[in-house]
Amino acid sequence: MYAGLLPAGEIYSGPMITMYRQIAGSNPLGWMAACCLSLLLSGCSEVPATVTTIIQPRSAQIAFTAETLKVMSLNIAHGRKDGINQLFLSRSTIRKNLDEIAAVLVQKGADIIALQEADAPSRWSGHFDHIGLLAEQADYPAVVHTAHAHSWLFNYGTAILSKADFTETLNYTFEPSPPTLNKGFTLAQIVWQPRGQDQVPVLLDILSVHLDFSRKQIRERQIREITEALEGRDNPLIILGDFNSDWLADERVVRALAKDNGLQGYRPAADDLATYPSGNKRLDWILISNTLEFIRYEVLPDVLSDHKAVFAEIGLVDRPQQIEAGMNQHAIRYISGDVSKQ
Repeated sequence: MYAGLLPAGEIYSGPMITMYRQIAGSNPLGWMAACCLSLLLSGCSEVPATVTTIIQPRSAQIAFTAETLKVMSLNIAHGRKDGINQLFLSRSTIRKNLDEIAAVLVQKGADIIALQEADAPSRWSGHFDHIGLLAEQADYPAVVHTAHAHSWLFNYGTAILSKADFTETLNYTFEPSPPTLNKGFTLAQIVWQPRGQDQVPVLLDILSVHLDFSRKQIRERQIREITEALEGRDNPLIILGDFNSDWLADERVVRALAKDNGLQGYRPAADDLATYPSGNKRLDWILISNTLEFIRYEVLPDVLSDHKAVFAEIGLVDRPQQIEAGMNQHAIRYISGDVSKQ
């Protein structure tokens, strides 16, 4: 069920956990202080949360024409790069870190970017719009940003930057999971024309998702929410984001999500595609429908946050023209301007 348009993110992952451990030490009073800090921050969420959406006006060229689709995912860690926490960084340092991320986005030339721990103006991270800055510097005209966690201190969540116009967006925040902050996903729908103007277009759903780090039962519940939210949507699907889980993890969250939604990962059992260096774990994933295929896949070496960026080039699997036409009739309606029959 929709839990409201709330901001997302994760103040307890990576360096934040390290900070809690440093506060706590081995002293029971220290752990009590760490718990108080956790409860203070988790109690700051407000409803309704802020959702920022910028969508280009629909035009005759709404279909995005490209033989393949290049996508990328990165948990940008509130702009702190590899620092212990964004609270300890100056505005100029955070701005410089984001400039480095923008430079990589430009260099890779991805068509779609999924971001997590993405801040709207927040006191703890320089009080400026991180996503707006990245979109402007890297030249992404279509932007949708959902804040799943919102308070006087922070306002952040998941986002999608796109060179393709959006035909629909959805913002979903998972059921609350105290003491950790709210998580969720942002969905954007595009019309992709992969084989030129004379070919049938594809209506495609893109999700940027962030799952809870702390408890497997929460992650399992969250993937059930994703599956329920997507029920009835027949579009090919690309899910990108920080799953806080490996393919071979005990709870098998990534595998379960893939199985329930007809998705596949790239070399899912590989041990050379870690995205979280401090634990040498593969926590960040790109999952695609079985009607799509991976042409290229890589984990980028750049140090942009405590996570590595993931990049993939994706193609459409060949299929009979009549099947393709039947599956994408809604895309044709979007191009023709006839959306009344949906």
